[in-house]
Amino acid sequence: MSFDLVFFGGTGDLAWRKLMPGLFQAFRHGKLPKGGRLLGVARDKMSDDAYRNWLHDRFREVDDAKRPAEAEFNEFAKLVHYRPVDLSKPADYATLREWLESRPDEGRGSNGADTVVFYLAITPFLFPTVCEQLGAAGLNGPRVRVVLEKPLGHDLASAQEINRVVRAVFSETQAFRIDHYLGKSAVQNLMALRFGNALFEPLWRRECIANIQITLAEDLGVGTRGDFYDRTGALRDMIQNHALQLTTMIAMEPPPRFDGNAMRDEKLKVLHSLKPFTEETVRRDVVRGQYRSGTIAGRTVPGYREEQKVPPESQCETFVALRTEIENWRWAGVPFYLRTGKRLPGRDAKIVVNFRPIPHSIFPGPSRPNKLVIKLQPEDGLEMHLLAAKGARLSEGLTPVFLDLDFDKAFAEKRVGAYEWLLLEAIAGRLNLFVRSDEQEQAWRWVEPILQTWQRDNETDGGPRPYTAGTWGPAAASALVARDGAAWSEEQ
Repeated sequence: MSFDLVFFGGTGDLAWRKLMPGLFQAFRHGKLPKGGRLLGVARDKMSDDAYRNWLHDRFREVDDAKRPAEAEFNEFAKLVHYRPVDLSKPADYATLREWLESRPDEGRGSNGADTVVFYLAITPFLFPTVCEQLGAAGLNGPRVRVVLEKPLGHDLASAQEINRVVRAVFSETQAFRIDHYLGKSAVQNLMALRFGNALFEPLWRRECIANIQITLAEDLGVGTRGDFYDRTGALRDMIQNHALQLTTMIAMEPPPRFDGNAMRDEKLKVLHSLKPFTEETVRRDVVRGQYRSGTIAGRTVPGYREEQKVPPESQCETFVALRTEIENWRWAGVPFYLRTGKRLPGRDAKIVVNFRPIPHSIFPGPSRPNKLVIKLQPEDGLEMHLLAAKGARLSEGLTPVFLDLDFDKAFAEKRVGAYEWLLLEAIAGRLNLFVRSDEQEQAWRWVEPILQTWQRDNETDGGPRPYTAGTWGPAAASALVARDGAAWSEEQ
């Protein structure tokens, strides 16, 4: 299958930090389909060779394990091309079409590749412009797909407008809304765990599970992205997309089959079942915070308001913790705790399923409920926390142990990165791991009362609660779960 993968924003950070390294790994692993061309598109004027040299320099900054040797890069670079395009000029799209329809290996006028994927690694407010221009140039035929990078809008209305324009040019089956967390191997193994095995399904319900926690923690600050982040905040950046997508994956009903619409139908049911927020419940069940200066890994780091391009009086949240419930028969009454933040003690993304305690313990000493930990980063894996006898003497009580499945060690193949996997899925046209427009809009619909309440409260409650960099956020986040007699996973 021949394909052309076109990156709008081909000289941007996302292109060289994530997308091109992901494609190189697919090339290195022999998974990239033959007959492919990778085209960077941006305003800068440069030749193919100049772009390859630019990319070669950027590759020196990626992780050691993903950095190509010179010979490897030279082979990969043969697939890489570049075209300067002004996103607002129809003539540039006409030239782009000419390039796509001319493949040197097949002869001029061959009508191009079997598949063309346009990846919009650009700011979302340009999505409508690019989609309209692609449509006007006739670059929206049945062999074409468009990948939309997050964030898709900044509220429900803007997301609906983007989706309206996209739907006017492309069919829903041509639109691939990407959430890179869905490409993580641990998330895919969560699906295998739930729907490929009989072990957990009888336990996956309110009668057996006390609560579920989703934590997406970062030890980094906002770096040089202060102006972007200050317009976004943790709720839009992480909760509305990543955390809610993980919630749907953990809580969805088994789909009748493994295909894009069946999977996404079940995820949408979860989003519709999330308990809606009111002003009162936002103030009771949502905690927002903003980091102040502190110490991480022995290094002093500045507070958020001292970061580059951040207003000195900013009320942007860098931390969110919230409690919600899913109002259906499987999950009614089970708290779901979602938490994300910057400048926390470490980079840690995980889902923790806390099971209910046994009804009566016959052993001496304290008992501890079982839990399942699905680790997303920095490593992928599963941990099952159990109790076992100390040595062979039950009279001495039980001690916590855990079964640890490390996906890197369990499988001989090298770990496939999230972007690598999702790019391959987009080329293949499989929609299972991409977000449908109704999912994405329902997620915005659910978080909007939080945004609206915060906007009203900014003048009266002082904005986000401060927390010291290197800690797990404001104390109110611990109090939030303590109301239910629970604790965050690191406090258990």
